[in-house]
Amino acid sequence: MNPLVTPEIGLIVWTTVSLAILFILLGKFAWKPIMGALDERERFIEDSLSKAEAAKDEMARLTNENDVLLKQARIERDAILSEAKKVKDQIISEAKDAAHKEGARQIELARIEINNQKAIAMADVKNQVATLSLEIAEKVLRKQFEDSSKQDALVAELLKEVKL
Repeated sequence: MNPLVTPEIGLIVWTTVSLAILFILLGKFAWKPIMGALDERERFIEDSLSKAEAAKDEMARLTNENDVLLKQARIERDAILSEAKKVKDQIISEAKDAAHKEGARQIELARIEINNQKAIAMADVKNQVATLSLEIAEKVLRKQFEDSSKQDALVAELLKEVKL
């Protein structure tokens, strides 16, 4: 028979011995370094995964902090804008009040000035009326007293009115 199809006992023994020596040599020289490299690779992968998880946690923490900071910044911005609006409204209100007060003061000053000018004009008119009245009275009296008999009659009449 063909030795390849049905192996002889010697071939089986030598093959078994060769395999055993191969496994012993591999176990002594190759298996430990391969297993050490695999263990080291496994530890490296586990460390990398734990570092990735820590980085993910850190990123989530930083994202949360950023969200909190953004919320605080928005709140501060809103507060600043609200305060600025209040200050603007207050300034506008104060300016309006000041303008109203100044306008009222100017109107009052104008009213006083008008009254003063009116009083001066009235005094001037009174003076002119008084002057004209005196001139007219003087002319009337001169005209009336040209005649001495009229003067005597007036004096007599005035004396009757006066009681001593």
